Amino acid sequence: MLRLSLHRITLPRPTTLFNFPTLHTKLRPQTMAASYTTRSSSHPRSNKLLFRQLFEKESSTYTYLLADLSHPDKPALLIDPVDKMVERDLSLVKELGLKLIYAMNTHVHADHVTGSGLIKNKIPGVKSIISKASNSQADLLIKAGDKICFGDLFLEVRATPGHTLGCVTYVTGDGPDQPQPRMAFTGDALLIRGCGRTDFQGGSSLQLYKSVHSQIFTLPKDTLLFPAHDYKGFTVSTVEEEMLYNPRLTKEEEAFKNIMENLKLPYPKMIDIAVPANMVCGLQDVSAKPVEATSN
Repeated sequence: MLRLSLHRITLPRPTTLFNFPTLHTKLRPQTMAASYTTRSSSHPRSNKLLFRQLFEKESSTYTYLLADLSHPDKPALLIDPVDKMVERDLSLVKELGLKLIYAMNTHVHADHVTGSGLIKNKIPGVKSIISKASNSQADLLIKAGDKICFGDLFLEVRATPGHTLGCVTYVTGDGPDQPQPRMAFTGDALLIRGCGRTDFQGGSSLQLYKSVHSQIFTLPKDTLLFPAHDYKGFTVSTVEEEMLYNPRLTKEEEAFKNIMENLKLPYPKMIDIAVPANMVCGLQDVSAKPVEATSN
């Protein structure tokens, strides 16, 4: 039986093992599945990561499917699933012969309802995950420094509040048996050539600025960045690109604050529906008491 585990780790500044060419792809926004398979060459029996990038066009949301293909069970996880696309996502999981163990969210979304609850109802044993700081419900409440294992691969949890109080970024592991280049799933904290708004859900422009610069821009420059949304058709960026070309986060802190305070964005059309639903992980059983992730 597969053992599900979360461990507490420290996060030293990572180092790059070797360089990959910069990826910055632009596609038309449509329902799609982009595929990248990465393998570390520094270990003769390296773990193989299966990766799919999935798109929901109404909210321009990316969902990410990751799995360890080298493990007998092919354990898998979904990051930021959307309720309307659950059938598509689970069909793909089945076709690829994967065992889904986690349905994870980077934060409490305001523009769509998470698919976590529906997934839990359809596949018994799948555990929902969200940060403890979000004050929402899930089976596992994670915090900065936790390690989310799936097979012999893992994701590090980095706290990146500012868009909301509970935003986290999931980063693939640093080690000789982990895929390279590293990958960071940034939610709405860092978008390609942009960032999430900071005027709702406990947002703070100064906190977001510090989060991105201390937790994301300190990753190796070739780290691939995968956001929760894109509205122009971009699919992936890198730390180096965003440090050079992000029109907001390349500014000084005070200039960034002024930009964010003068965006004059409309009230989010889904927020009054999405946030209450997502506070209970979509269709999470409100009578069930969530548990905190174990740490050591």
